[in-house]
Amino acid sequence: MTTFMTNQIESPPVDEIDLVRQAISSADAFAELYRRHLTRVYRYHIAHVGNIKDAEDLTSQTFMAALEGIRSFRGTGSFAAWLLGIASKKRLMHFRARGNRPEIPLDTVQAYPSLDPPTDKAATQRLQLESISRALRQLSSDRAEALILTYFSGLSNAEIGRVLNKSEAAVKMLISRGLQDLRERTSLALEVE
Repeated sequence: MTTFMTNQIESPPVDEIDLVRQAISSADAFAELYRRHLTRVYRYHIAHVGNIKDAEDLTSQTFMAALEGIRSFRGTGSFAAWLLGIASKKRLMHFRARGNRPEIPLDTVQAYPSLDPPTDKAATQRLQLESISRALRQLSSDRAEALILTYFSGLSNAEIGRVLNKSEAAVKMLISRGLQDLRERTSLALEVE
């Protein structure tokens, strides 16, 4: 199965591979990788932990671990998938240490970065996000994780497969079934991109 998945993984853009190689010895190159991926890592953590302080701490830990382990990036997949794999491990360690799983206030996720919509739109968005938040907590962990990696971290199905150690087809199925579950649990018309 590993061979199958390796053949299916999208290669990262050449400029990113070069940037990762440079980041081994260049703080400026790592800083550029940090700028490129900060939002997706932060959104991933905030979607899971539900509070800004813990999300910021986990984001920091993720990038510190990435800096320390940058030599282990092999370039067989995207840097984003490799980085979100680290983020996933940091999240799991966080929950093991705390012994709980928080509720997910998705309005916090959407608020980073945010543009203030008109008041009526903000109220509608908040109600929708609360509905999605409740529904996500009712999904299987794999389905919820696939949806969070897709919609909050912006990973492709191949990248998500790398993070979850699943085939791209399995990821598509998780997302499809997760969206179907969300539709059943909410009144929202969610669409697959």
